[in-house]
Amino acid sequence: AVVVPTERPRHATELARRALDEGCELIVAIGGDGTMNEVASALIGTPAALGLIPCGSGNGLGRHLGIPGPGKGAFRALLEGHRRVIDTGIADGHPFFNAMGLGFDAEISARFNALASRGLPAYARTTLRALASYRPDEYTITADASPPVRTPAWIAAVANSDQYGNDCYIAPGARVDDGLLDLTVIRRLTFLNAIPLAVRLFAGSVGDSPAVTRLRAARFVLERSAPGLLHTDGEVRPCGARIEVRVIPASLRIAVPAPKKVP
Repeated sequence: AVVVPTERPRHATELARRALDEGCELIVAIGGDGTMNEVASALIGTPAALGLIPCGSGNGLGRHLGIPGPGKGAFRALLEGHRRVIDTGIADGHPFFNAMGLGFDAEISARFNALASRGLPAYARTTLRALASYRPDEYTITADASPPVRTPAWIAAVANSDQYGNDCYIAPGARVDDGLLDLTVIRRLTFLNAIPLAVRLFAGSVGDSPAVTRLRAARFVLERSAPGLLHTDGEVRPCGARIEVRVIPASLRIAVPAPKKVP
């Protein structure tokens, strides 16, 4: 095995492509969801498998797939040889494997990425500070061939897996191999409902909130009044007022722990 450190943004994608050219069958990302995204982006539609040693601040995809954090368990998953084929999401032309988000979601990701310290407490503090100044937008959302729906949205998140990370379930029940994506819209977010919503997110019941709308489809079109920010697996970039999000089914092989044997 060869370990190569990254030196700049998108470097992991370059390294993964080089490894593919050299015939590697398992290419491992050591890091968080951002590093995972860079490596996995190079492996879409190839026979090579992605390996994960999750050691980021959230590790959403690793948690969803039951891949242990850094340690013997993560290495065991690589060595057991069990592979799973999962879907890829494409948002505004950019791949994601865990989740993407618009609005307050992307704003928080941008502020969080600028912090020197990471982790759930830092994320919570960042969210509360931004809550006082952020202004939501109106969205027109089209899911597959359904009629468009117009709604205010603080957060519009499209998920492949069921969680952001840290067991924060933005899309309870979502599967990474069903050929569909799960949209969660938080229409209203205030200081009064923020804590109840947070409790529901960690309890896996966010869809039960009266402030939340959930949809499932293979393709979404989200339109808002002006350009803004978009995040894919926590990495933030500017985007236009119209964003297309679609799924590429069964497009990435990934090393996962072997299924537990039933006694």
